[in-house]
Amino acid sequence: MADLIQLGKSDYIKANVSNSHNDAVAFEVKLAKDLTISALKSKLEILTGGSAGTMKVELYKGDKCLGTLDNNDAQLGYYASCDGLRLHVIDTFASFCFDAPVEKFELSKDQYDKRSDSVRHYLKQNRLGKYNEEEMQQIEEKKRQQAEEVQKRAELCVVDKRCEVTVQGNPRRRGTIKYNGPLEGKSGIFIGIQYDEPLGKNNGSVNGKVYFVCPPNYGGFVSPLSVTVGDFPPEDFNLDEEL
Repeated sequence: MADLIQLGKSDYIKANVSNSHNDAVAFEVKLAKDLTISALKSKLEILTGGSAGTMKVELYKGDKCLGTLDNNDAQLGYYASCDGLRLHVIDTFASFCFDAPVEKFELSKDQYDKRSDSVRHYLKQNRLGKYNEEEMQQIEEKKRQQAEEVQKRAELCVVDKRCEVTVQGNPRRRGTIKYNGPLEGKSGIFIGIQYDEPLGKNNGSVNGKVYFVCPPNYGGFVSPLSVTVGDFPPEDFNLDEEL
């Protein structure tokens, strides 16, 4: 795979499971890293109602597809070893595609709804994913609370205020807020920071659009949830001082 996740220390990962006939994330699972892909498909067969022998499993990080778990003898940890990923199960039984000139066989929505051996039927029968009203209400409530928290934190991020930025996998960085608002082509609110040190990724521009101006590698854009506003003086990195 071209973009493997770095191995972590835990023996397990937590991942979301989605499938080709359910456009919402259905449920979260905890999986051992030493689980073979063949055994993983058997577990997903129980969860999704698909067939392990014909299912295709893709690995996603956000909306980015990292690749296909196509080696049945490999362990899950070879492909992914951190939380927050998504396993997307493709129900190849419901849609067969042959080489041209044979046409692609597809089921209409009504035909698929009538099947008793489909992933959708299994989810309905077992009240899983979007067919579990209580679970979906919890998911929506969690999204609502997170959106409120993002808005609340964004209101504190006043331009020219000092701040400290904490992003998982990166050192804490201090800087000054220079932008608060949307980024073209992305959803949500972003906070533009000019860091005290060249620990950023840009100069205040994204994809050619200027949001603020700072020296190269001093700028960055993060979620309001990663920003703590306060009296954070620039850190002293002077290594020439006498100890």
